[in-house]
Amino acid sequence: MGLRHIQNGQSHDEFDCKVQIRWLIRRDMQEVMDIERGCFEFPWTEEDFLCCLRQRNCIGMVAERADQIVGFMVYELQKSRLRILNFAVSGDTRRQGVGVQMMQRLVDKLSQQRRKEIILEVRETNLEAQLFFKVQGFRALSVLRNHYDDTTEDAYYMQYRLDASSGAELPFSPQNRISNFDAA
Repeated sequence: MGLRHIQNGQSHDEFDCKVQIRWLIRRDMQEVMDIERGCFEFPWTEEDFLCCLRQRNCIGMVAERADQIVGFMVYELQKSRLRILNFAVSGDTRRQGVGVQMMQRLVDKLSQQRRKEIILEVRETNLEAQLFFKVQGFRALSVLRNHYDDTTEDAYYMQYRLDASSGAELPFSPQNRISNFDAA
């Protein structure tokens, strides 16, 4: 099975399931809700999605294949990072590269000048998500005790950080050459 694997700074672009990633629009909500309910024990409601997406700094994206939504993500733009609020791939298209392509879309939005990291929280019982994000280069930084309102479950706070050692190609970064000289 071909997926994008990022190891030792090398990425391999083989996907079993090529998708188009685009903005989430209102008519996508039924398919998004179907995926949400199929993936999570405590799913967001449609009102949760709409309330979140009404905020200026929240963005929804869908992964589409053959006119069918096969995955989605909702993330928040923060000053120096992106925060994933919700992320799912339909059960019948998992392990085919859909989630990897959506993550690559987010990583491509990072830059050395502005947003340098992606953060998220993952339920302690969601081992599949923990492993997925670990493979994508995320690290668990801390445990958030009793993090969720619907249970007493803990969460792992995970981070992907863009830096020069990550092997990611960075866009042009202007330098102030004058600051390299002493003012003496």
